Amino acid sequence: TAAIGMGQFAHVVRRSLNMVYIVMNNGVYGLTKGQDSATADKGSASKKGDPNLFNSIDLCSMALQLGATFVARSFSGDKAQLVPLIKAAMTHRGFALIDVVSPCVTFNNNPGSTKSYEYVREHAEATGSIDFVPIMQEITTSYHAGTTQEVTMHDGSVICLHKVSESLDPFDRRSAMVALEDHRSDGSILTGLIYMDKNAHDLHEMLETSQRPLNELEEADLCPGNRMLVNINASLR
Repeated sequence: TAAIGMGQFAHVVRRSLNMVYIVMNNGVYGLTKGQDSATADKGSASKKGDPNLFNSIDLCSMALQLGATFVARSFSGDKAQLVPLIKAAMTHRGFALIDVVSPCVTFNNNPGSTKSYEYVREHAEATGSIDFVPIMQEITTSYHAGTTQEVTMHDGSVICLHKVSESLDPFDRRSAMVALEDHRSDGSILTGLIYMDKNAHDLHEMLETSQRPLNELEEADLCPGNRMLVNINASLR
C-alpha cells in the first residue's frame, strides 16, 4: 500500500469507493525475507537488518489528507478493539481504512535448515517448494482508553501503543491529524477510531449509478440506442 500500491490507494481514497481497506502493517516485506517496508519507522531494525535510514509513511495521516471518511488503527493482538472497528468500518458508507499493526513471523530460510528454499528444491519430488513458518505464541494486550501500553514482539523489540482517549472527537479531521502527529513525534502508536465523517457519500451516490446489480441489467439498459448517443454527444458540444 505504501510502496507499489500507493497510486491505487490514493485514488481509491479520494473517490470514496464503498469498501473496507485493512492494512496488515508489519513494517517489513515478510515474503521476501524481511526488508524494511515504507511503513518501517526511522531507526528501527529488522531481526538481521541495519537500522532504517528513512522516515516512515503514515497511512492514516495520508488517508486523512486525501479525504478519507473513516480512518482507524489497531493492533492485531487487541481483538477487543479491532473487532468493533472492523464492524464499524463495514457499516460505514464510503471508504474505510483500518491500519492494523501486525507482528511479523520470521521465516526459516537460512543455510543449513531443512526447511529452506534451497534444501526443499533439492529434495522435493512432486510437492514443489516448501517454506516453514515456526509456530509463535500469540501476542495479546488489553489496556484502557487514553493510556499507553508497551508490547514486546517475538524478536525482542518493543512497540509503544496509545489507545485513543474517549475525550478525542473522532468527527474532527483536523484534530485527528494533530493527534496522529503528536503521538508520532513522541514514538507512540495511536490506535482506535481516529476519524469518521457521519455524512459521507460513496462513489455510487456521487455518480448516481444504478442501484440494480450489473448482472440484472437488460441489454436495453446497457445499450440505450443511437438516439440516446446522439443526445449525449449534442450535450457535450
